[in-house]
Amino acid sequence: MAREGNTQEGKIIRRRLAGSYLSTVISISLVLLLIGAASLLLVNASSVSDYFKENMQVSVMMKPEVSEAEAILLQDKMNEMPFIRSSEFISKEQGTAEMAEMLGADFLSVFETSPIPISVEVTLKADYVSADSLEVVKAALAASPLVDEVVYQQSLVDALNQNLSKIETFLGIFMILLMFISFVLINNTVRLNVFSKRFSIHTMKLVGATRGFIRAPFMVQAVFQGIIAALIAIALLVAGMYFLRQEFVQLFEVFSMDMLLLVMGIVLVSGIVICLVSTYFVVNKLVSLRKDDLYY
Repeated sequence: MAREGNTQEGKIIRRRLAGSYLSTVISISLVLLLIGAASLLLVNASSVSDYFKENMQVSVMMKPEVSEAEAILLQDKMNEMPFIRSSEFISKEQGTAEMAEMLGADFLSVFETSPIPISVEVTLKADYVSADSLEVVKAALAASPLVDEVVYQQSLVDALNQNLSKIETFLGIFMILLMFISFVLINNTVRLNVFSKRFSIHTMKLVGATRGFIRAPFMVQAVFQGIIAALIAIALLVAGMYFLRQEFVQLFEVFSMDMLLLVMGIVLVSGIVICLVSTYFVVNKLVSLRKDDLYY
């Protein structure tokens, strides 16, 4: 009967330990999921910035006497310039139709002939969408005798660069704060898990075990905890991205999926490092406790 009672009690203890271990891993994985989401935004900040910059258009207006054939030849030369990403030829008819859509069908009634010139709408490579670079680009495009005017919205460029810079700074600060909060949360979770074994630690200390010997099994467990929690967080992150891809296809035109492996690496390393550091300090503190302190 005594043996059966001990067996039953052992099963209960093992269940409690398993439940404690599982709850610890789940708590850590949820925190790592937040780190993964923030990392995904941070590593793609440059891609998002480039997306908006490369969608800003510069209008190259031709002189009234320029024919479509001449404009198309000039467009081909523009496409060879190192700062041009893409270009679109706008004929007089197409330009007139677009203006009529914006201003009304009768806007030409005050003109004898259509004032809408042939134009080429160009988008630039992201590195050239800045105040200084745009002046150089404007001068290069306007150098052709066929070009009457090069037009772009300077205020839009300034606002775009300022806002993107603010967003990148905000994401960086948010990531640092999130890492700090994550460390505190994971540290408390690990502390509760290790604290439940304080009497075992004290017993090992009484029989002469060194700090390193006592700490070793906890550090190994911390590595496995970090890896398992990170894998769960990565699986949740990938599942969330799959769902977003089904609902918001355009979002993945901005995000660079090549960075996903980097994010996975950040989550994995964060899980292992935070669990190791937390466990190290918690075990050291428990080893230093006196017997009377173990009950509080």
